[in-house]
Amino acid sequence: MSFLPRTAWPLSRLRPSADGGTDLPPDAPSKRRRVHIVLARIATVLAFLLLWAALVSPNQPRYVTPGTFVRIPIEGLVVVALGLLLPPRWRRILAGVAGAGFAVLTVVKLLDLGFFSELDRPFNPVGDWASFGPAVGVLHDSVGRFWADVAVIVALLLVLSVLVFVTMSAVHVTTLAARHRAWSARAVTALAVVWALCAAFGVQAPGGAGVASATTARLAGTEAHLVRADINDQHTFTADLKSPDRFAITPGKDLLTGLRGKDVVIVFVESYGRVAVQGSFYSPQVDAILKSGTSELQAAGFSSKSAFMTSPTFGGISWLAHSTLQTGLWVDNVQRYGQLTASNRFTLSDAFNRAGWRTVADVPSNEKNWPEGKTFYHYDQLYNGSNVGYAGPQFSYANMPDQYTLAAFQRLELAQPHSPVMAEIDLVSSHTPWAPLPRMVPEDALGNGSIFNGMPQQGQQPAVVWRNANDVKAAYGQSIEYSLTALISWLQNVHDKNLVVVALGDHEPATIVSGSGASHDVPVTIIAQDSNVMDRISAWGWQDGLLPNPQAPVWSMDTFRGRFLSAYGQHPPSTLAGVFSTPH
Repeated sequence: MSFLPRTAWPLSRLRPSADGGTDLPPDAPSKRRRVHIVLARIATVLAFLLLWAALVSPNQPRYVTPGTFVRIPIEGLVVVALGLLLPPRWRRILAGVAGAGFAVLTVVKLLDLGFFSELDRPFNPVGDWASFGPAVGVLHDSVGRFWADVAVIVALLLVLSVLVFVTMSAVHVTTLAARHRAWSARAVTALAVVWALCAAFGVQAPGGAGVASATTARLAGTEAHLVRADINDQHTFTADLKSPDRFAITPGKDLLTGLRGKDVVIVFVESYGRVAVQGSFYSPQVDAILKSGTSELQAAGFSSKSAFMTSPTFGGISWLAHSTLQTGLWVDNVQRYGQLTASNRFTLSDAFNRAGWRTVADVPSNEKNWPEGKTFYHYDQLYNGSNVGYAGPQFSYANMPDQYTLAAFQRLELAQPHSPVMAEIDLVSSHTPWAPLPRMVPEDALGNGSIFNGMPQQGQQPAVVWRNANDVKAAYGQSIEYSLTALISWLQNVHDKNLVVVALGDHEPATIVSGSGASHDVPVTIIAQDSNVMDRISAWGWQDGLLPNPQAPVWSMDTFRGRFLSAYGQHPPSTLAGVFSTPH
């Protein structure tokens, strides 16, 4: 039996050396050189393909098609052509700088793909860096800390690999082209002519993208424009914050006079968008719950009116919608949110506080302190995942089921004699990944939430649901059904004739559910038993019931604060003037 590896040279081919050992046969160096040549050619092909793909790759998911990668990138032709004209030292500098630039723009494309998939917008090079911390937190809550950490490590390695290998590829291709100057010059000239003709005649690759590509150059211009726009936006929003605000100087006795003695609750239903009630295969089931809920609430003495509002965010970053509704300012990025919460802008919670209400925020997804709740919104009481007595299991992102969140708020704030309460409650069972979901249980069996033990294991798991886009959409629809059912059931059992509820979505769900180019509209409903409360908004033109139809009014979310305070102020408006407007 031979103990030599298969690649070892046969003993018969070895010959003695001068020192008594053995040498490799005379053809060994040539074999090594052939292997080296083959590996070098493979590396060259890979470098060429990687650089080509980096230059023509799109930054939006809808453009990722095989045809996208058979286009001709003008940026690569320009760099190679300049490299042929420059002396070696300057050629290396050009290739290194251009390659690094291409690598950075490739990373930006990857970020854009993620942001378009989740938020329906490109990555903001100035303001979006602060979004990664909360995004990782959501990932931890959704799939667990271990897999979230794995995903973060993989993402970092991918970014590092792109930065290194795209840069190296640019240097390698440019250097090789210079070694074969004549052949490279002919190839670049031919491709440039084809590029120019395709650009002139609008020739398209399969999938609709133009064969003449300038994707990376345009992206560089777009990023430069975004940076300038972000800098200008800081000044614009600073001016908005300093603009006169008549509500901020209104005495408390003149604020919210139409709601005196009422408990007012603003309920944000996570990811509750227009797609949930219109135009999707799961919307009929959601609509059925809203229609039956309208009848059930009428039987319990409630009236309701609904419309739509355009949210400043999409697919996530819910706090942008919350702050927009509360402040009457368009807060559509993290940069604006930071400016806002560092200011003294007058909020809805401030208005209720000044008018004599006890103000409360109930955010079950919070596990840590939320400084803005005290320093900016000035809530008297903050509830979160750790101080409402919940002892049950977590459902992916949701620390507790919506049914428990509402019941705990009822127990802690409304069950005993109390002064009027204004609260913002976040229902998060419909937060991505939309699995597993809780089931409704009898109200008198809720207890400390331990009745939900075992439910997460019995439900669908995210890793299974997210294998198929239609399964994700179905899970999303079921999560909305659950959240709305929990809200309607709570209203039926709350037994508070002085309760007024504003229920709305914060944003549409991510693109995988909403589709590319979806609206940013969310349903909004006001629910109350007192007819005077509903009469105050009769001029708004909202539709009766919990379900707005496609012809329902659409407001920009930043207009709500002013209209709400006006309608329920000392002198409510009596005309429709200025009510309807184009979304922001």
